[in-house]
Amino acid sequence: MMKGLLTVFVVGILAGSMSVKAQSVADIVTDEFYNGIIDQSDPGCAGRNFYTWNAFLEALESFPEFGTADDPRREAAAFFAHVTHETGHLCYIEEIAGPDSPNSEYCDDEDFPQYPCNPDKSYYGRGPIQLSWNSNYGQAGERIGFDGLNSPETVADDPVISFETALWYWVNVVQPVIGQGFSETIRAINGPIECDSGNPPAVEARVSYYIDYCNQLGVDPGPNLRC
Repeated sequence: MMKGLLTVFVVGILAGSMSVKAQSVADIVTDEFYNGIIDQSDPGCAGRNFYTWNAFLEALESFPEFGTADDPRREAAAFFAHVTHETGHLCYIEEIAGPDSPNSEYCDDEDFPQYPCNPDKSYYGRGPIQLSWNSNYGQAGERIGFDGLNSPETVADDPVISFETALWYWVNVVQPVIGQGFSETIRAINGPIECDSGNPPAVEARVSYYIDYCNQLGVDPGPNLRC
């Protein structure tokens, strides 16, 4: 009798786990969850009318691999923790300093000659993960279907493409290391500046958002949180 009950119990757990795994990202990132992030930004933020939930869902259709490298809830929590930090709760469409930053061009023609910079354009941060550098604009444009080198401003003008660039960067650069813990996702996004005591407050902010979103989505954050 006990063995039978144990079998039923284990099967029930497995079935429950499978049902969680079978959840789509759209089921996890509900409008309630999404609005809980963007509603914390200032009402006057440009991003509030730009970064819509529907734009995210539409962009998601082009990247079905998102949410497949880990528990989809944990991956969604990690993604939006970084998005929250990079954009101030989906407030900023462009890097705050933008064209006025000392290195606004973000041009590296020497290492990436296949993605030549347009001298009239700047490749500073734009979008939910603040896409930067000519190589990333070029590669993202090839994958998504826009002229990233000659029209980088598209990332700040088209909300779907904007989210697509963030998802492109995620699945190509961040997703491969997500299994090593949230710490490595920080390193993949802004490691040289923030990790290894480079900017502890920024790291703590990302971790705080991540833990909060994991709690909201009902998933354990896992080990190795700080880089």
